[in-house]
Amino acid sequence: MIAAPTNTRRTFEFERDTFAFPHELVWKYHFDANGAMTAQKAGTPPTYYHRCFVMCRTTRQFFYHARFEPDAPPADTATYQKLIRVVVSRNVRMPCAEPERIVIPGFEGLRAFSKTHEPLLKAECGAPWESYFLRSHWRMIFPVPIWYRKMMVKKLKASLPKRGLTLVHLFRFPHITINHGIVLYGLNETERAVEFEAYDPNIPEHPVKLIYEKESQQFTFDANRYWGGGPLKVMEIYCDWPY
Repeated sequence: MIAAPTNTRRTFEFERDTFAFPHELVWKYHFDANGAMTAQKAGTPPTYYHRCFVMCRTTRQFFYHARFEPDAPPADTATYQKLIRVVVSRNVRMPCAEPERIVIPGFEGLRAFSKTHEPLLKAECGAPWESYFLRSHWRMIFPVPIWYRKMMVKKLKASLPKRGLTLVHLFRFPHITINHGIVLYGLNETERAVEFEAYDPNIPEHPVKLIYEKESQQFTFDANRYWGGGPLKVMEIYCDWPY
């Protein structure tokens, strides 16, 4: 497992540093034996959706700029609202110095905080349009040849020790069968593959894996409730200009 950069002073832990609530799906997806997808509107209309990139960004902002103090007395809602607003206004690309972290009292981490203050975090972390108007999204319309995939896996392997958390865009184009953001926080490399450990805002119950298969030189993502599985395109976001 790759450690966090020294200026974050700790490693990322899934059960502590992720949101407890899910990013909701507008559609309910069905996949046949060949992976072909059909979709229909979810029976219960979602109330928190089109924010996967917002949740990825905010996960790193809390990791970079907040310090949770579980032994400190809990604050009131108005105080937590102000603290959240300060955290989400901070730089998503660079961690702050340890003395400059925003202290969140009464909780062990983001997961515990989001269990208790789910409505508050949903209201303050960002709007749906912020997931659509990312300056990095322009890249998805262009081809992703083998050389780009090989460059990207090297970039992600270098980014993790540098940044502690790496945010990526998963997509298919022009067939938009997936257009989603996840958070990479660790990796394991073998002779056959590079396996990235990840937090998926759509699946907060457990970690997921993004895999780069060396023989096929493809990124793959296992089937789940919204994706039929198989190869897809990957791009790091919230990193260097123009991404």
